[in-house]
Amino acid sequence: MGDSKQVNLGIKGMTCAACSTRIEKTLNNMDGVDARVNLAMENATVEYDPDQVNIEEITSKIDKLGYEVEIEKKELDVYGMTCAACSSRIEKVLNKMPGVSSASVNLASETATVEYTPGTVDLDSIIEKIRKIGYDAKVRQEDEHKKAKKEEELKKKRLKLYISAILSFPLLLTMADHLFNLYVPGVLMNPWLQMALATPIQFMIGWQFYVGAYKNLRNKSANMDVLVALGTSAAYFYSVSEAIRTIFTPEVKPHLYFETSAILITLILLGKYFEAVAKGRTTQAISKLLDLQAKEATVIKDGKEVKVPIEHVQVGDVILVRPGEKIPVDGEVIQGQSSVDESVITGESIPVEKSAGDPVIGSTINRNGTLQMRATKVGKDTALAGIIKVVEEAQGSKAPIQRMADVISGYFVPIVVAIAALTFMVWITLITPGELPPALTAAIAVLVIACPCALGLATPTSIMVGTGKGAENGILYKGGEHLEATHKINTIVFDKTGTITKGEPEVTDFTGDEDLLGLVASAENASEHPLAQAIVNYARKKGAVINEPETFEAVPGHGIQATVKGQSVLAGSRKLMNQEQIDLHEYEEIVGKWEEQGKTAMLIAVNGELKGGMAVADTIKETSKQAIQELKDLGIEIVMLTGDNKRTAESIAEQVGIQKVIAEVVPEEKAKVVKELQKEGKRVAMVGDGINDAPALATADIGIAIGTGTDVAIESADVTILGGELLLIPKAIRLSHKTMKNIRQNLFWALAYNSAGIPVAAAGLLAPWIAGAAMAFSSVSVVTNSLRLKRVKL
Repeated sequence: MGDSKQVNLGIKGMTCAACSTRIEKTLNNMDGVDARVNLAMENATVEYDPDQVNIEEITSKIDKLGYEVEIEKKELDVYGMTCAACSSRIEKVLNKMPGVSSASVNLASETATVEYTPGTVDLDSIIEKIRKIGYDAKVRQEDEHKKAKKEEELKKKRLKLYISAILSFPLLLTMADHLFNLYVPGVLMNPWLQMALATPIQFMIGWQFYVGAYKNLRNKSANMDVLVALGTSAAYFYSVSEAIRTIFTPEVKPHLYFETSAILITLILLGKYFEAVAKGRTTQAISKLLDLQAKEATVIKDGKEVKVPIEHVQVGDVILVRPGEKIPVDGEVIQGQSSVDESVITGESIPVEKSAGDPVIGSTINRNGTLQMRATKVGKDTALAGIIKVVEEAQGSKAPIQRMADVISGYFVPIVVAIAALTFMVWITLITPGELPPALTAAIAVLVIACPCALGLATPTSIMVGTGKGAENGILYKGGEHLEATHKINTIVFDKTGTITKGEPEVTDFTGDEDLLGLVASAENASEHPLAQAIVNYARKKGAVINEPETFEAVPGHGIQATVKGQSVLAGSRKLMNQEQIDLHEYEEIVGKWEEQGKTAMLIAVNGELKGGMAVADTIKETSKQAIQELKDLGIEIVMLTGDNKRTAESIAEQVGIQKVIAEVVPEEKAKVVKELQKEGKRVAMVGDGINDAPALATADIGIAIGTGTDVAIESADVTILGGELLLIPKAIRLSHKTMKNIRQNLFWALAYNSAGIPVAAAGLLAPWIAGAAMAFSSVSVVTNSLRLKRVKL
């Protein structure tokens, strides 16, 4: 597609895999549309070409199929209205916006109530439109609408279930009489009382199945609703005919199946209720991420502190953050000093010192000082919003394995109806010729046992829980397909600098006393070179006294010379010492050893005499060795790919246990190395920082970016590891393995259950109500099995 757009539409009314498959197939048949429909998330991710189709045509197509595209309702505070002409103008403009179904503006309360289709238009665009015509608007309150709506839907499901259960209970007792010959009051066996109890269940509580079945059949498709409506209607109307027969022939004992239809509907409602509760738990990862957000901010306006909801903060606002408070949005410190706990975003447990000019990330916690900051990113542009977006998209995406389930479920319902019809014919003609009750019972059991709900939930629920579990551990999968592909990796290529190593030099060795360390650190304190900074940091940690040098001169490429407290200090390479005719034979051996280890060796002379030396190197991260060993234990081949010199690369590789090293490779050639490994039949993951490794990350089967969550890495990689914790990489692979195992379990049991259940039901060995219970709880068992992923140890 050319300049395509992507929207995410909430869809109501889907009951099983046949529904989601039907919508997806219909949308994909439209010109310029690529759609993925997720039953568990109850939404559709639609990519479309605006030149070929508009969003109204897409939503209209979904409506025609008998499903409902969710409408969002928001209340806005509107500023700047002075008369009725203002409110009517805003109302008129909003009602003309594509995606806005209705807008009403109240002049007296200075509010606007807008109903719109999320995905087709967003709240920012609506507010921007109001601003363009000369007014201003802000979201009235923290949005709990969606959560409240879900709770309301759950409450309705629960009420229906209670009513259905109360009406079904007396009918359940009649079933006990049939099965176990238990004593049941004679009044309960009255056909008219049974009809009075069963009718509200069939046509009020169960009306949703008729509506769903009608919409599907009208569109030449069939889903779970068709099977339930067919099965329960057959039992109900046969029982009605038997009750009417008693009027004309009172001596005949009627064959009543009112309890079958009523209990069947009750059990299906019970299953759907449990399923809704469990599905709510699969999205807890998003809820946890949303809970990290600050709810309000202290904005400084005209010298006064004003508490405002987080939605009202704008770019450029000056914000005061006191100790213990959450930093509300991304920004830059303009005044104050403090340490900030960034672990929720970066995974780094040690608080980071912040002062004027330093960036800060929204939702992190200010520990001990008061900061003034300027907001640079708000709303959907913040780092946390970016993480939430990645997780939401991953949870809504499809893994390739799901295509198989979609194809099967698309054919499943029509085949089941055919099998049920065949079962009925065989029973009424061959097994019990002319006897309707046993034929009807077997056919109803076949219809009910075969509902493909579990099949439709098998993959998306596991993907949702798997990506959520990953997000909670600092692992962001960009989509279900990447979560699936990760477990196939057998080779991982690591960049060295900033990935295996910390990416900044540190002093690793020092020979000399504390006074010498103080002198060299004082001399280097005037230099801006990264190695000088490493020496100063090392001296501070060791508690050495650092003074300002009286004189300082950098000797490019060789070192520095300075005067500290009247003493001449020289620090640098062997070449610098030779130029100054300083005898260094005493240190030849140790310097050679440091250089063999890939370290930068420096010699220190005071007043023309060699006093000591130190080695500086980019040190490996504390967990690199353990992470690489864990990957080897998983049977994965490890390769280090770096632009650094061979000796340094091999030294680092030896320390962490990597045998294969490819060094002195420029960034543009890294992708070529990845391609060569792929040509050998290897499934390659590339681990890098997401910027200079971008071509290799894109070429690899899986690109794994080491990022802080604020990086471009989140956008460029298939998997992002928040912070620099390499131990998350074996965890990401193990999570992928466990998720795929979980999906295969779900698919196996969903298919095995239907395949085994149909012949048992057709043979007349399964009462319809037992088939209904089994069908309802198969869906619950699939979702429950998926939820086990939340507790797996990575």
